Amino acid sequence: MVNKVRVYGKAQNRTALGIMHAYMVMYPQATMEDLQKAFPNELNPDSGVKKNFVKAGDKGTTANWDGFFQKDDELLTMGDGSKVAVVKMWTKPSFDRLVSHAAQYGIEVAQFEAADKGIGQKGSFRLEYLNGYVPPKPVSKKGIPWWVWAIIAAVVIGLIIALLCRPKGENGVVTVTDTVVKTVVDTVYVQQLEQIEENYNAAEFKQGKAELSEDAKFVLHDLAKLMNSYPELKLRIEGHTSAEGDAATNQKLSEDRAQAAVTFLVEHEGVDASRLEAAGFGSSKLKNADDPKAPENRRTEFEIIK
Repeated sequence: MVNKVRVYGKAQNRTALGIMHAYMVMYPQATMEDLQKAFPNELNPDSGVKKNFVKAGDKGTTANWDGFFQKDDELLTMGDGSKVAVVKMWTKPSFDRLVSHAAQYGIEVAQFEAADKGIGQKGSFRLEYLNGYVPPKPVSKKGIPWWVWAIIAAVVIGLIIALLCRPKGENGVVTVTDTVVKTVVDTVYVQQLEQIEENYNAAEFKQGKAELSEDAKFVLHDLAKLMNSYPELKLRIEGHTSAEGDAATNQKLSEDRAQAAVTFLVEHEGVDASRLEAAGFGSSKLKNADDPKAPENRRTEFEIIK
């Protein structure tokens, strides 16, 4: 089978998690039973754990033990919308079996050195689509996550109470629009976007270069996951430089760095190009105007396109 997805990981167990996520990207309608058949428990007899997967919501089971990945962005989303936790425990022999087994589904694993030297390091994983592969779009079983609706409900109820306690308008009518709902939803992904932007700027470019580092690619993978969670989200990726050197060179460098991020998101993460723009501003918008050469002026910003 021609490989369709390559998994990069900074740690052995994180790469195993990436393999499972790659499978779900390729087969978004799969059930937990399908997943168990695809990656049977026999692949991992050395870990001392009887199951590779458990339902994330089960109480009083091994899902509550630290031996399974439990964070929201680590859980697998099945075709029926249920969440599944993947085991963390992978010995080297079990991991090697998993890598070999995953190849039959078109999934390959990059060498750890390509991810960031050394299988013992902490970190995440990212996926790269190969040979022009475009993953199928999952059929959404639900829209905005329940916890977002819970926040929205609390805000709307509070607003209604506040409005009912104030004098009515001249027509004796008080109305509540969907502006509150939109504001709360926007705030949810704006906060995530700000954190991703901060992490991306921490993954520095080499001086005078526009090539993405491996750390930058990991951050862009997180950005792609956010954009997949909010299909209405459109971004302009803006590049900025300090005032060192020639202005024309800085302008071109800022444009190239912004475009490098957009190209990676489209070609390797499957984000629709119509949802992204690239713009470079050189040193025309300094964050620290008092010190034009300050490092904080060399940055990338993610702006939401309204």
